[in-house]
Amino acid sequence: MIKFLVAAGFLAMNFYAYHFFATEEVRPSRAPFLVFPAEIDGWKCPEFQTMDEKTEKNLGVTDYLLCNYENRERQAYGNVYIGYHASQVRKEGGGSGENSIHPPKHCLPGSGWDIIEADTRPLDLPGFPPNAKVNRFVIAKGEMRSLVYYWYQSRGQVIAEDWEKIVRMFWDRATRRRTDGSLVRFTVPILRGEVEEAEANFRSLASGVVPKLADYVPE
Repeated sequence: MIKFLVAAGFLAMNFYAYHFFATEEVRPSRAPFLVFPAEIDGWKCPEFQTMDEKTEKNLGVTDYLLCNYENRERQAYGNVYIGYHASQVRKEGGGSGENSIHPPKHCLPGSGWDIIEADTRPLDLPGFPPNAKVNRFVIAKGEMRSLVYYWYQSRGQVIAEDWEKIVRMFWDRATRRRTDGSLVRFTVPILRGEVEEAEANFRSLASGVVPKLADYVPE
């Protein structure tokens, strides 16, 4: 019964916001990821990667950055994925028009990765708002281990929880006519079981990437 009432409340909020506050969405201007820096503070992207058409369509993403950044001095690399959605509402006709951001905790198991550690923790990075919290996973596939940090970066906000992303999107849709947002994800391999080394590599890479996001993920 409680789940039904919560679901009904979300539907009512969405209906009210759409029909009485925000019938036309604002699409803020932004720079395309095509011009995102390939070299950042010792980290270099040899080649920006592209997804196949089916994957891109399933994600409902408007623009994205996908690359394995390398740092020769640290002898490290880390995968960066930033998916930007100009809108997170369903287009007319539904179906493939669904543009909501897919949580990695749902996608990773489908890709063969097991989530062996998962928590939400505060993270202080250049360009972050105060008291920001993000998601941290340790994932495994066979003998491989990787460290994953991800969050939703939307309209000047850094959000960890799925439910909070939905609530804030409804509110911003009603008050600002905006539902745009992004998923920011870093994946760093854990080599020889050295979790602390992977953490340091993540911070080094993220500290270079995050301050540059404002031009690509509008506030």
